[in-house]
Amino acid sequence: MHGKHRRLRTYGTIAAFVLLGGAVGLPSAAATVDPAPIGANQFFNGQVNGASASAVIRVVCPVPATVGETGHPIAGQTVDVVPGASSTSAVVGYTGSAGTHVNVEFGTASANAPVTLSSYAVQAAIPTTLNLPCSGTGKVDFVPTPTSPTAQTSSVTVTYADIAAS
Repeated sequence: MHGKHRRLRTYGTIAAFVLLGGAVGLPSAAATVDPAPIGANQFFNGQVNGASASAVIRVVCPVPATVGETGHPIAGQTVDVVPGASSTSAVVGYTGSAGTHVNVEFGTASANAPVTLSSYAVQAAIPTTLNLPCSGTGKVDFVPTPTSPTAQTSSVTVTYADIAAS
């Protein structure tokens, strides 16, 4: 083949390849990225309802609520972890040498089972069965699991808000 015809054939092949790129699984600008699994030796920030600091958990409590009373969080609230951006108002966590999951622990209420996260940026529901304070502040801890000497917990300060009192 002569140079001119070879160039046309090559350009036609390239054009067809580019047009079919999306159909054969090549990445495109609009491609969705799958959630990334949590792994060892990674920094992370915990989030409660999308906030890594000064978050609010809305709680349903008996009326009238008394000091020290507990209630259940309303549905539609979430927790998640995001890769390690540092913030002056957030405590950065570190998965340590063994961490592959993060357990989310809700305050001092030992009867509350943790929520386990295995991927970044995947929101998990805050269970409506938890017993949480009707008012005041506390913290939600994001604990790397399995733990190691290098692991560090990320904590988010939360305010408990009784929806009946608002």
